[in-house]
Amino acid sequence: MARQDYLFTSESVSEGHPDKVCDRISDAVVDAYLKLMPDARVACETLATTNRIVIAGETRGPAEVTKDYIAHLARMAVKDIGYEQDGFHWENCDVAVHLHAQSAHIAQGVDAADNKDEGAGDQGIMFGYACRETPELMPAPILYSHKILKTLAEARKSGREPVLGPDAKSQVTIRYVNGQPVGVSSLVLSTQHLDASLTSHDVRAIVEPYIRQSLPDGWISGETVWHVNPTGAFVIGGPDGDAGLTGRKIIVDTYGGAAPHGGGAFSGKDPTKVDRSAAYAARYLAKNVVAAELAERCTIQLSYAIGVSEPLSVYVDLHGTGQCDEAVLEKGLREVMRLSPRGIREHLKLNNAIYERTSAYGHFGREPDADGGFSWEKTDLVDALRTIAG
Repeated sequence: MARQDYLFTSESVSEGHPDKVCDRISDAVVDAYLKLMPDARVACETLATTNRIVIAGETRGPAEVTKDYIAHLARMAVKDIGYEQDGFHWENCDVAVHLHAQSAHIAQGVDAADNKDEGAGDQGIMFGYACRETPELMPAPILYSHKILKTLAEARKSGREPVLGPDAKSQVTIRYVNGQPVGVSSLVLSTQHLDASLTSHDVRAIVEPYIRQSLPDGWISGETVWHVNPTGAFVIGGPDGDAGLTGRKIIVDTYGGAAPHGGGAFSGKDPTKVDRSAAYAARYLAKNVVAAELAERCTIQLSYAIGVSEPLSVYVDLHGTGQCDEAVLEKGLREVMRLSPRGIREHLKLNNAIYERTSAYGHFGREPDADGGFSWEKTDLVDALRTIAG
């Protein structure tokens, strides 16, 4: 039997964290290609360090997306995040672009030809998860870690808290009783600040109201342990303080450690890469299973081989909370949604330029957008799944 009373912790990082700066730039490149050519291929990696950005990878798309334009996109992403400091400034940092053509050997396994559906862009395993801990059907620790940082970013960008810098990290430890989240045991918040004279106590006075408004009423008590800027001053932030790379925050991007992860990053990849699209599909299916009240918790695994269109396996785990047979669901999921790369893209409309907005504050637990962004958060399969489950 699963434990019922325990503590569980998840962390998030802000859009100004060095790795998230790189995710943002890489996804801006993906969107630039897809906006002009919906079937473009992009595998873009970014490195950021003191006043330097390096963009590399493989693409196949329109010539209008030039190296100069990509460098411009990188600068605009950094500007929007808010970096105008001596060691990392959107206007004068050096941007090097080293994108080249996609390997023909990879392309031949992915492209559709001779009545053969296109294959997966790589081998791999992908997981999706949903649970009833929050209205968003997400694990509570990661959801509220994201909300804290997003709320602080909005306060910073609006001008209400101009002393805050773009770089920040949060960590929330939640107490579970009878398997349900009931309160916050401890909070960790480290945020860059532009006034070097501020103490940890000063920073807490600024951020505490925003943290409290991000959490459910009553979850913070006199027993909650606070650690705000526990190392002291945090003035040098972002890539000037720490090098960043695309794809290093995959647990932050997904479920905060509450569910398995297949290992593949999302950012910088077009949706033929199943690391991204199949992980979105797995979340979509898991969320619909829980929304249909077929389980309190659901984990779904999909697996693929490069150049092969259909998944090699579909695995469902309802963690002992299911109202139907897991084997029935495994078969039924293939009926309600085609799980080939093309089937996933068409069902979720993933060939749109919708990825830059996913690069911070989590890919899951977000509101679907009218243009197809976060389409994998819809719960439009509920009726079909209930019919399959009997």
